[in-house]
Amino acid sequence: MDWTTAYVLLPTAKIIAVFLVVLLVVLFLTYAERKVIAFMQVRLGPMRVGPYGLLQPIADGLKLFLKEDIIPLKADKLVYWIAPTISIVPALLSFLVVPWGSETTLFGLAKEPVPAVISDLNIGILYILAISSIGIYGILLGGWASNSKYPLLGGLRSAAQMVSYEVPLTLALVGPVMMANTLSTRGIVEAQKDMWFVFPQILAFLVYIACAVAETNRAPYDLPEAETELVAGFHTEYSGMKFAFFYLAEYANMIVVSSIATICFLGGWQPFYGLGFLPIPSFVWFAIKVGLFLFGYLWIRATYPRYRYDQLMQIGWKFFIPVTLINIFITAFFLLK
Repeated sequence: MDWTTAYVLLPTAKIIAVFLVVLLVVLFLTYAERKVIAFMQVRLGPMRVGPYGLLQPIADGLKLFLKEDIIPLKADKLVYWIAPTISIVPALLSFLVVPWGSETTLFGLAKEPVPAVISDLNIGILYILAISSIGIYGILLGGWASNSKYPLLGGLRSAAQMVSYEVPLTLALVGPVMMANTLSTRGIVEAQKDMWFVFPQILAFLVYIACAVAETNRAPYDLPEAETELVAGFHTEYSGMKFAFFYLAEYANMIVVSSIATICFLGGWQPFYGLGFLPIPSFVWFAIKVGLFLFGYLWIRATYPRYRYDQLMQIGWKFFIPVTLINIFITAFFLLK
């Protein structure tokens, strides 16, 4: 493989493929959310645009693209413009180290199979945690730059919530990393060939799920966007494509945390136990597992009521952090034993 193919064509093809798939999944995840919750509430959901409402996400995207872009009179215009970009860019950059399969030839572009990941960093998990934490700045700046009370309160809530829940979420991933003895996302998946980590790491798995929902500002942890209290929270004053960027960042982050859960606890692209004989590509297994987590997001939103803010902070600091620390000590004990 020559230099141009190895360092220019293949990485570019991977980036384009991953980003297009992510944007397409985000587009129809909004449709799936509305349909799934509608069925759970004995409704039909979107039905008018296209057969069974399948074209509704495209209509919504066109509406946001063509909608008038209103800027509040007293807003800090430069920061107001930059904030949505600061939210969406880290969410998309997180996919650089997410392995979606074992190996691929990228439809024949590569003469020999190459790893199905854009960049196989040896500190992949650390990179995701670091780059995804930057997204909070976009939310905080968007709430502050709007120069309005509700967005400011939503931004402050989001900052406190995401900083608080980043701690137990990170600690929940320490156990799988200790068992795999590597920070590489591919290395963690390959270390689970004999047994997925969800079984010995059940405490970390459950805490991670709860913290992932809180990190993405989803129900029942959607206090920064509480419609009954803050209208829409930090993006109340946003419209058009800038609002769509915030929306896109939220759903992209949902896919990121679901991918991390699949990588660290469910064996990544490896088949479910006993189903390895099925002729199913590795990336399909990975997509199925990520899809299960995304369905869990929708199920939780349709089922659980919103927490009070004091309950939200209390459960993060007084319950999740101690549980993850206990899990780390237990894991270390059995590894040293």
